[in-house]
Amino acid sequence: MTASAIDAFIKSMKFEELNLAPAILDSVYAQGYTAPTPIQEQAIPLILQGNDLLAGAQTGTGKTAAFTLPMLHLLNTNEPKHTNGNCIRALVLCPTRELAAQVEDSVRTYGKGLNLKSTAIFGGVGATPQIQRLTKGVDILVATPGRLLDLHGQDEVDLSAVEMLVLDEADRMLDMGFIHDVKKILALLPQEKQSLLFSATFSDEIKELAHSLLHNPQQVQVTPPNTTVQLIDQTIYPVGRHKKKELLVHIIQQNDWKQVLVFTRTKFGANKVADFLSKQGIPAMALHGNKSQSARTLALTDFKNGNLQALIATDIAARGIDIDDLPHVVNYDIPNIAEDYVHRIGRTGRAGAEGNAVSFVCLDEEGFMHNIEKFIKQQIPVQVIEGFGPEPDEKAEPIAMGRQILWGGAGKAPSREVMQAAARAARQEMTKRIREKRRMKKSNRTPEVTNTPEAERPVDADGNPLPNKPYQPRSRTRRNRFRSGSANNNRNNQVVTNSGELRKSGENITKRTHNKASNKQRGAGKGNGDMQPKSHESALFKSHNDEFRPPRNKGRSSGGNSQKQPDPLRTSVDGLRRSSRNGNGGGKRRY
Repeated sequence: MTASAIDAFIKSMKFEELNLAPAILDSVYAQGYTAPTPIQEQAIPLILQGNDLLAGAQTGTGKTAAFTLPMLHLLNTNEPKHTNGNCIRALVLCPTRELAAQVEDSVRTYGKGLNLKSTAIFGGVGATPQIQRLTKGVDILVATPGRLLDLHGQDEVDLSAVEMLVLDEADRMLDMGFIHDVKKILALLPQEKQSLLFSATFSDEIKELAHSLLHNPQQVQVTPPNTTVQLIDQTIYPVGRHKKKELLVHIIQQNDWKQVLVFTRTKFGANKVADFLSKQGIPAMALHGNKSQSARTLALTDFKNGNLQALIATDIAARGIDIDDLPHVVNYDIPNIAEDYVHRIGRTGRAGAEGNAVSFVCLDEEGFMHNIEKFIKQQIPVQVIEGFGPEPDEKAEPIAMGRQILWGGAGKAPSREVMQAAARAARQEMTKRIREKRRMKKSNRTPEVTNTPEAERPVDADGNPLPNKPYQPRSRTRRNRFRSGSANNNRNNQVVTNSGELRKSGENITKRTHNKASNKQRGAGKGNGDMQPKSHESALFKSHNDEFRPPRNKGRSSGGNSQKQPDPLRTSVDGLRRSSRNGNGGGKRRY
């Protein structure tokens, strides 16, 4: 870092000249800050005047404090426009969970001397604690679009009294497909509000969103748009397609890097690199969208505390990783979107500190790197390390990214047949990987052993206790309604008497039925005068009728006698005809 760069970065203005509340200034000084950054120096006065703002600044230039400090001052100074104490007065939208947690932490840090409440809501965790905090009343809400819409659909969030709206990392929010959710949220907010839009890059979509959201906005651009921080030292390392992991280990060990953030293209790639580094004695952990929120928080905490030497992340986790003095960032896979490169390397060189960004470029990614250099209007120096470069016969190939096939090599893309062949090979590789993972998981599964007490354990003929048997899952057979009765003769021909005896169907059935009929006949005569059942309904007639009637087993054969099974389709049709005749209409079809 040269002396001219230091003089260009440090400004003579102090925080006292920004006319912020004394409690806010005390919190700022407690964090060790004395002078505002360029984005803070230009944005804070405009926000305090009540203007809508469109601000462009790279990641790590202090733009979180650029909207947090004036927002706290305005909410603390102005009276709420609505008398309801539980209304949300300021809303900050962020694209990722980590960024939402980081912004809310800044709000609490700078506003600890104020009587303002704040909370963050995002997905990946239970909603009940978030709902409980919202019920107690919140002045400043930091949220991701998805969880905010979910809780609003449950009538747990009231956005009718929002006075300030902040869209942080708006470009990333659009890249992740949140544009429709953002428009839904904007429709829920009041028309009269102060809106602030912060973005590291400006695309046509960002300009269109700003035109629909902001009213006569003031624009702040501290550096040329779509550029990187000048304090970051960037280097390109040409590497062979299958030598990236070895090169990463070589650079970390050769330069004795204690803290490095590595970016991969896919979640599977992040897991693979983290496992490889761990086997080489480098403490590493993966961070991506498939990880639970608790696992992601634990990984970030260990990385910040120095317990992890390397953190392997995807682009989804690129936003919100705010680590003071992070020295090194490695682009293990070159992103196919040039804006993602700016946000990746923006994790280092924050708040005026020096940073180092390294990119591993194989022949498959040369085209991506050329597009990045055009986007940032900068030519990145190339450094070659012997033994890790591409092989002489190596050629560029399509890149498989899930179901998507990308062409990132230099020059014209290959034919459609080549791309389709690459897609088929990628699908086969993915299927093979999933099967191998399931096979390994099944082979590593240890059998469960029943822990039967010694007194209850079965014994053999000599009285010795038998060993515990491994757990075996019960085999399940599929039931068939129309299976033949020959396979279930024994079960169908057995009945259980009231005394608990197991008898064949029809055995001593006359005596049991006769006794039951006698009791029924005696009970019928009580209190009914001379009422007696008719002769053809008498219990004795029924008992003799049951004696000579063959037992009914619901269509199955009984007693080993082979009875013809009723046709289920014929039976169903006959039943429909009987029901239609007994119903209204006298046999007419009813629809």
